[in-house]
Amino acid sequence: MENEDRRVTEEAVATVDVDRSDPEYRAWLKEAVRKVQADANRSADTHLLRFPLPERWGIDLYLKDESTHPTGSLKHRLARSLFLYGLCNGWIRPDRPVIEASSGSTAVSEAYFASLIGVPFVAVMPRTTSAEKIRLIEFHGGRCHFVDDPRRMYEESAALAERTGGHYMDQFTYAERATDWRGNNNIAESMYQQLRLERYPEPTWIVATAGTGGTSATIARYVHYMQYDTRICVPDPENSCFFDGWTRGDPNASTEAGSRIEGIGRPRMEPSFVPGAVDRMMKVPDAASVAAVRALDAAIGRKAGGSTGTGLWSALKIVAEMVRDGRRGSVVTLLCDPGDRYLDKYYSDDWLAEQGLDIAPYARELDAFLATGRWPETAA
Repeated sequence: MENEDRRVTEEAVATVDVDRSDPEYRAWLKEAVRKVQADANRSADTHLLRFPLPERWGIDLYLKDESTHPTGSLKHRLARSLFLYGLCNGWIRPDRPVIEASSGSTAVSEAYFASLIGVPFVAVMPRTTSAEKIRLIEFHGGRCHFVDDPRRMYEESAALAERTGGHYMDQFTYAERATDWRGNNNIAESMYQQLRLERYPEPTWIVATAGTGGTSATIARYVHYMQYDTRICVPDPENSCFFDGWTRGDPNASTEAGSRIEGIGRPRMEPSFVPGAVDRMMKVPDAASVAAVRALDAAIGRKAGGSTGTGLWSALKIVAEMVRDGRRGSVVTLLCDPGDRYLDKYYSDDWLAEQGLDIAPYARELDAFLATGRWPETAA
């Protein structure tokens, strides 16, 4: 709130009796839903990229490139689903703000959809959010409300919605229920359709990182619903409680610090994270995530965010296990968002030094594995 140019007006809003059968409101609602659905109809599916591995291994590694969405990230799918869910539930109203707790990419996508249907948007976010994400939120017409403690995002968002008469979207609660996990061109169905003509059309593993937990829940539920044998792995960064909560079966697990890997990792077990649907979790050091995302750039010439590195590190470890055991098959992970949003972080040696992160040992481990097919015994 200290930044006056991004200050959110917090005027008390009187209680209003809204007749939702009013023709003017129903006309607005129909047009808003049409616009959101039209956005999906205009968008082609995202690409499935191959990460180069030696042919003799008999294993294919793919990255579902969600950075090609109109707002540049995996969260475009989520934001579209949340807006349709909120509109059809009657929660989003004309001229009232939509408010979201977000570390960045979800807020960028929600700002886009709010602008599309003509309602104000406010993102409640940690003050450490990357400058590029803040710029993108404001580019799409959104406003930023900062908090110093990431754990206060939830209560501050709810309080702000109450003060302004707006709607708190609450992605961390509604992500898993707003998306149709049975199909309807969700991310899981898209993956399997794109793999139809590949030599291993049913992947052995899908690796999906968790912020809200909605993506891993959607993919896992779809796999179970379609009776596939694919296993689901969720990697978790440092300063996140998902791994501990999953391994201990503790729904109240928490951490004190916020994640340095933007977009994933949470200080509490989020309602949209569905532990029972997940087959495996890995704890990934932040330095390993950065090393992996830089290795991706070297391998295919694509910069990506830190969450992509977390997933890629785990996917490569799974590939190493398959090579060791003489198994063939395919593994799919996600390219969540573009690296140009993080040039001052994951691609900055100065930032790494400030954070005390040494990626060199992890980079050597990756190089050794890709050269030999064996993961070093000392690797994390």
